[in-house]
Amino acid sequence: MSVALAEQHIVVTGASQGIGAAIADALAGQDARLSLMARRLPPLQEKASQLPHAQAISVDVSQSDSVAQAFQQARQGFGPVDILVNSAGQVHSAPLQRMNDDDWHRMIAVNLDSLFYCCREALADMRKSGSGRIVNIASTAALKGYNYVAAYCAAKHGALGLTRALALENVTQKITVNAVCPGYTETELIQNAIQTLMEKTGRDAACARAEFTRSNPQGRLIDPAEVAATVVWLCSPEAGSITGQAIAVAGGEVMH
Repeated sequence: MSVALAEQHIVVTGASQGIGAAIADALAGQDARLSLMARRLPPLQEKASQLPHAQAISVDVSQSDSVAQAFQQARQGFGPVDILVNSAGQVHSAPLQRMNDDDWHRMIAVNLDSLFYCCREALADMRKSGSGRIVNIASTAALKGYNYVAAYCAAKHGALGLTRALALENVTQKITVNAVCPGYTETELIQNAIQTLMEKTGRDAACARAEFTRSNPQGRLIDPAEVAATVVWLCSPEAGSITGQAIAVAGGEVMH
C-alpha cells in the first residue's frame, strides 16, 4: 500500500464503468479517499459501495454549474481535492458530412469542456495547498486521426493541448498535469461498438472484434487495469518530474 496516496482526496470522473471504474479500483487499493463522479447515480453508488472511503456524486461534466456543485459536495465529504482524474467521455461515430451540430457540440462538451470545468475546480484547491496531480484520460485519438470520429478526435487533440498548457502554468506549484492515451480498450464502449458493427455489416463477433484489435501491433484490446496502473504511477511521488506528457497505452500503435 502506498503511504503517499493514503488519505489523499482523489476525484475520478466517469467512474461508474470502464476505464474510470478500473482507475477507482486501483486507487482504492492505495487507501485513497475517492469522490466518484458520473452522470448516472445508481451504478456509481454500487461502485462506491464496493470500495473503502468512497462517495458517489452525480454530475453532468458538460455543464459548468453541475461540476461546481459536484466538487463542492466532494469537498464537504473529504476536504480539498488533492488529485483529479478526468475519465468521463463519450464517442459518436459518423462521417463529418453526416454529423449535425448537436452531435459535434456534445462531443466537444463531454470530452473537452468537461476538462476545463473540472481542472478549474481542482486547481483552486491544489494551488492553495501547493501541490497536486491531474491526469486526463485522453486517447490515441489525441495523437492521430481515426475515420468517422472527427469530433472525438478534435476534442481529444484539444484535451492534450489543454494538458500541456496547464502543465506549464502550474509547473512551479508542484502540480503535474499529464494525459494517458489508451488505444482501443476492453470496455462497455467497445462492446457496444462491436455490437453495432455486427448489426450494420452482418459480420460475426470475431470479425467485428478484429476491426478494433488490428490497429494494436500486439493484436489485442488494452486491459483497463493497464490504464489504471499508469494513472496510479502518475499520481505517485516517483512521477513528480513527469508533467505535460502524453503516455500512450496502446501496444505500440503510437510511438513518439
